Formats: sequence, structure tokens, C-alpha cells
Amino acid sequence: MLNIQMIRDNKEKLQSVAEQKGIYVSIEELLVWDDKKRKLLQQIELLRQQRNKLSHAFGLIVKSKPAFDKTEAEHLKADVQQINSRLALLESELAEAEQPLQQLMMLVPNLVSADTPTGSSDADNVLLRTVGERPQFDFELKDHITLGALHDIIDIPRGVKTAGTRNYYLKGAGVLLHRAVQQLALDLLTAQGFTLLEVPLLVRSAALVHTGFFPLGESQTYHIVDEDKWLVGTSEVPLVSYYGNEIVDVSEPIKLAAVSTCFRNEIGSAGKDVQGLYRVHQFAKVEQVVICEASLERSEQLLQEITRNAEQLLSLLELPYQVMAVCTGDMSQKTYKQYDIETWMPSRQAYGETHSSSSLLDFQARRSHIRYRDAQGKLAFCHTLNNTAVASPRILIPLLENHQQEDGSIRLPAALWPYMNGLQRLVPSAYP
Repeated sequence: MLNIQMIRDNKEKLQSVAEQKGIYVSIEELLVWDDKKRKLLQQIELLRQQRNKLSHAFGLIVKSKPAFDKTEAEHLKADVQQINSRLALLESELAEAEQPLQQLMMLVPNLVSADTPTGSSDADNVLLRTVGERPQFDFELKDHITLGALHDIIDIPRGVKTAGTRNYYLKGAGVLLHRAVQQLALDLLTAQGFTLLEVPLLVRSAALVHTGFFPLGESQTYHIVDEDKWLVGTSEVPLVSYYGNEIVDVSEPIKLAAVSTCFRNEIGSAGKDVQGLYRVHQFAKVEQVVICEASLERSEQLLQEITRNAEQLLSLLELPYQVMAVCTGDMSQKTYKQYDIETWMPSRQAYGETHSSSSLLDFQARRSHIRYRDAQGKLAFCHTLNNTAVASPRILIPLLENHQQEDGSIRLPAALWPYMNGLQRLVPSAYP
């Protein structure tokens, strides 16, 4: 959520950003309701001042008894009652104006950084850098589905049988690999000063509203019927909510990380990336969240830092990747600036998104009411940032495909050996 003054000062820019992000909101209508609210508040405040004066005068008259003027007192009492009736009417109008105003405020997007590319979809994202050499195969390439079946580590048919489309089982070394990349990421973040949390996966709707996922993301979120409980699609929600409605010390940035199971409905993605493990309903993510002072310079520095953490992980996994500057139309409502990291997936003959880094400025903290005291001791809203350090099983796609060998075996990067009980390669015959 943005400060109302910022909306007033940037109404044309925000309307343009909303249109680029596909958010249907009228900034003009919002400002009409805001103007009505302000006028009502002015009238209410004026009437309250008049009532206070009359009440004070009435009190002085009564204190002068037994000689007080009963007629004048009755007039004053009638005037106060009339003001109270007028106030009740105006306060009712104010409550009626507040509802559409707040609904529209919840739809207003964040401003975007000056260096964010303008565009309507991921086709308009801009390549910043490419890292690593894509492998060249002189044998027939196998995709991760074939490799998973060959090694008996991925079972999609039984996942679909049990839970429906976009579901799967991981088996044996597949489970170890799934866990290994997560633990590698956690160890990396711990070394970078992140505090690890085990977080709730079921949260109240307020947590999703406060972190900027509702109302626009409600259709993508699984709901527990007849309860105000929702399954999170990222531990960003409980990590940010951890400090909700608190005043925090950000003399040093607060760095939090969690690994959690995540759930996503994927409504609207029918027919898109339906094969294999790329787009599934249940997955695991290691998430980075940073809370810091409200400084553009500091936020930019931290955005680069959390992006480097994800890049370091990919380097340890020996995977080629590219970093993209995400355009306005491919960013969520809450995002000020975003990078996507796309990893090379040989079976797709393309890079596929595996990581995302976002700076939100105070958009999320304002909704969550997370504040700090600045150098002058004044309360201010924090800035928040987040990054997916690793998401699995999606990361297994490039991990299996890029490291496959002609004999069907899969070479494991050295960084994973300690987490794989010393296993250095997967050999098909070892997993009947």
C-alpha cells in the first residue's frame, strides 16, 4: 500500500503502471473518494470543535447554580443535540466513503524504479548478463522426466493418480537431491548472516493482505473451507509477518530465511508448462527476506546482495544461467524492482525461471505496519526485499539435464556430495 499523498502526487504514473501490470483500478475514482473523505473529516472536525465549545459553555452555566439561566442552558443543550445528530449523519457518510476508498487503495500498484524496463509480459524482460557455458551433447538428450524414470527417482503418473494433475512423487536419490539443494542453500545463507526460521504454512488472510498477496492473488491460493486459513505459496508471507505491527531495530538489516513447503493453485495456467516438474501445485522453497531502513541506496545494495546469493548457489550447482531485468508488466502489484534468474534447461532449449529477487520499498511494511526509528527518532516504515534462494523440484530439471552423461548416469556437483552421503553420481542400475 502506498501513502495517499504519494498517490496524489503520482496519479498519472501510477495509472500507467497499473495498466501495464494488468491491474484494473481507477486512480481518478480513488482520488474522488479521498477528496470526499477529506471534506467529510473537515466538516466533522469543525462540528466537534463547535460541540466542545457549547459543552464548555453549558458546563459554566450549570456551575453557576442556583442562579443559572435555565432557558439558555436548554438552548445550548438543544444545539449540542442538533450537532450530535449532524455528526452521526456525517460519520455514517464517512464510513460509507472509507469502504470503496480502502478497496481501491488495496489495488494500487507500487511505483517502479527508473531502471525497470517498460513492457507487458516476460517477452519484454531485458537480459543483463549470462553466466556459464551451456553444455554441448554429442548423444541423444534425455529430458528430466525420462531421466527421472530411468533412475526411478521421479514418479509423475503415480503422483497424478494420487493427487491429480501437476503432482508427483520423488523417490530414493531424488528425495536426497531435493533435500540436498535446500540444505546447501540454507548453509550458504547462514554463512551470510541470515537467521533461519521454521514458519507456519497455514496463515490468516490478514497475513496475505498485509504482505501484498491479497486481494489480487487470492485465486492462486488454497483456502481451508469455513476457516480463515490459507496455504502459503512462499515463506515470504510468514517471514515478513513475523515482525508485523512491531517497531524494529534496523541499524543492521534484519535477514531472515526459511525452507518451507509451498502450495500454488495455478489457476489460469492451463496448458502452460504442464509437462514434468516445472509448474506444480506443491513444491519447496528456500526464501530470503530482508527488512531494512527506508533508504533507496540501501535497498538497492541489498537487492544486489540477495541476488548474488542465488547466483552463488547456481555456481555451486555448476549450472549456466542468465539474469533478467523484469519489466513492469511481468512484476506483481507490490514490486518496485525485480530480477529473475533463469537457468538453462536443455530439454526446453531455453532458459527457465528458477529464482526471483524483488525490492518492495515500504509497500509491504506499510501494510504490515513494520516501523523503525530514524536518525531523528521519528517512526518510519521499513523497506522489505525478498529472493528465492532455490526452489525444488524445479531446480532438479536443469540439475539432472545439464549433468547427464552418455551412459545415462548423472554427474553430481561437488558441492552436493556432502549432502548426498558422499554420492558423486547417479547410475541407473543402482536404482532399479
